[in-house]
Amino acid sequence: MKYNILVIDDEEDIRSSIAGLLEDENYEVRTVENSNEALTAISERLPDLILIDIWLENSKLDGIELLAKIQSKFISLPCIMISGHGNIDIAVKAIRSGASDYIEKPFEAERLLITIERVLELSKLKKEHKELWVKAGGELELIGESSLIKKIQLLVKKVAPTGSRILITGEYGTGKETLARLIHINSKRAEGPFILLNSQILSNESIEQLLFGEEDEDGSIIKIGLLEQANNGTLFIDEVGSLSSEAQAFLIKALQDNTLKRKNGSTKINIDIRVISSTSVDLKDKIETTTFSEDLYYRLNVVPIEMPSLSKRKEDIPLLINYFLTKASEITGSNKISIDEQALASLQAYNWSGNVRQLKNAIERVLIMIDDSELNLITYDMLPKDLLQTESINENNNVDIEYLYSLNLKEARNIFEYNYIIKNLDRFNGNVSKTANFIGMERSAFHRKLNTLKNNIKQK
Repeated sequence: MKYNILVIDDEEDIRSSIAGLLEDENYEVRTVENSNEALTAISERLPDLILIDIWLENSKLDGIELLAKIQSKFISLPCIMISGHGNIDIAVKAIRSGASDYIEKPFEAERLLITIERVLELSKLKKEHKELWVKAGGELELIGESSLIKKIQLLVKKVAPTGSRILITGEYGTGKETLARLIHINSKRAEGPFILLNSQILSNESIEQLLFGEEDEDGSIIKIGLLEQANNGTLFIDEVGSLSSEAQAFLIKALQDNTLKRKNGSTKINIDIRVISSTSVDLKDKIETTTFSEDLYYRLNVVPIEMPSLSKRKEDIPLLINYFLTKASEITGSNKISIDEQALASLQAYNWSGNVRQLKNAIERVLIMIDDSELNLITYDMLPKDLLQTESINENNNVDIEYLYSLNLKEARNIFEYNYIIKNLDRFNGNVSKTANFIGMERSAFHRKLNTLKNNIKQK
């Protein structure tokens, strides 16, 4: 990705020499000579970095005043101050006003390039930190060794570099946002922004401003919209099926033209964004009821990816649990915490309707409830009662304990053993080899045992 740099200096020779130097280093450069031109240029396109001359002659605002105005609206936009009349006091004032760095004229080309490279890298790291770590539970790995997860991991490698639009489907809590972020950081847009649009919190009054931004009557920027913020990066639309008809229409137009106009604005702004969407509902049903645009659906659904529910990949549950426990110990600085086999088996058999998100929250709850700094092993008796399932085998596939008490020992044992095997088969998604290995039987003996138990129970 080419970084866009705006150079603001009242001397034409300086502007020209800086532009030539930066263009040779594959930067995209724009130059202006005063504060009015600078604010117009920023309105037309938000740069990645700005070089500002402190002493701007024939300008409404000097460099420090212009810096303050820019920082008041774009607090994270990196600015480097340059001056031929520099001293320590001016440098301190510039930094306190929000400048990322300060460099004096005349400067060596190498020093300017190193300063720009360092400031851009720091800005990138700050964005990544904000994007990846402010959100609690924002994992950036697809944890698992199941065939379903391995297929998705391979798919990420294939589709991430293409730039194609992607629609991710799956139940709540399956990790759709994690997948979207993984695609972004493995794409050619990895250095660009990852912008999240939560369609469920949109209100009709704020849609245009939120998506496209807003200007004053004089053309100055009031707000940069999400589409413009995502320029040269990725826009992730979470639960796209919840978008109102008005928001859908705005998006169709923006995606069709690859341009936008801010609210109250007159200038068309070119945008280059990749859109990844997610949904936990069937959009085709919403199309049939005319609550979702068929046009938008086909624009977004270029590459469909389905995130499997946890019930379809139960063999990944132990890996996920150990991953969450490791993360917890890293965050708190405590000893590595393990989980015993009985507790692990119980959690693996549990019906996680909330999927990975619910499992993660449950592990956090267990750790909070125990609240023991010396703890290094979670045992079965430490698990909350609502996470413990009663074994079963009646018409709901449940074991009725009172019924078992009414049988002789051999009959009760047959029912229990059959249920035990069925539960573990379900735990390992029907994989006979893994189930047999877990319960300590040869595969052939396992088959014989299961068939014998089936026959005995039928006869009973």
